Amino acid sequence: MTAAVVRRREVEPHGAAPAGGPRIAVLVSLNFPDLTEPVADLVRRFTRTALGTLRALGARYELVDTSAGALGDPAETAGFDGLLLLGGGDVDGELYGAAGPLPNSYGVDRRADDHCIAAVRAATAARRPVLGVCRGSQLINVAFGGTLVPDLEDHRLHRGGPGEPLFLDEKVTVAQDSRLATLAGAGPLTVRSGHHQAVAGTGDGLVAVAHAEDGVIEAVEHLERWVVGVQWHPEDPDGSDDHRRRLFAGFVDACADRPHTA
Repeated sequence: MTAAVVRRREVEPHGAAPAGGPRIAVLVSLNFPDLTEPVADLVRRFTRTALGTLRALGARYELVDTSAGALGDPAETAGFDGLLLLGGGDVDGELYGAAGPLPNSYGVDRRADDHCIAAVRAATAARRPVLGVCRGSQLINVAFGGTLVPDLEDHRLHRGGPGEPLFLDEKVTVAQDSRLATLAGAGPLTVRSGHHQAVAGTGDGLVAVAHAEDGVIEAVEHLERWVVGVQWHPEDPDGSDDHRRRLFAGFVDACADRPHTA
């Protein structure tokens, strides 16, 4: 069987890039281990939607494929106006103290994890806004010293079961006094989810600001810096266009307003 392959031209939106606007580094592994064609199609659709949304909001982006053969210095992320980390495979359990083989482990790429974590640390040290989606939210938490749930025992609220579509509508509740509430609205939200891992212990300076109906942490943010991670997928084109635009617009606005010195 031929392995699935996602090519950059399949995720890049058509049309000219904005002449101005903030410059945002977008990190995603287009071709992580265990990739199947159905998942590759999700990568294509979700990445294209995320990049197209950034462009529609007047932002410029630099796509960094963390599964590519050659990766630059992750510290270069500090030279951008912001950092966006998209979804993908599982984070290596060794990075958050999970010993031994993990159940239902999928798509682990330690090299990509290390690059992304270093990029998060460089961006936050330079006080650049950081937004993480699903795997990206988990990487943010690990970068700040947090831990993850390696495999949710009851996944029914968070992803489809065997023979069902992976992604489903999930209800989450956002804390009213959070940055996320300002971006996406407080109270119950219906979002698109497809995950078997989640944040467990929050990292230094991070706080849980959204929960699923079973108590699973669905979003984190930093108490002092513009750092937000959501476990769901606002870039799922089958989800709410309004929700995606509000969340991304808040991020792009923060990138445009960032200081020009570290």
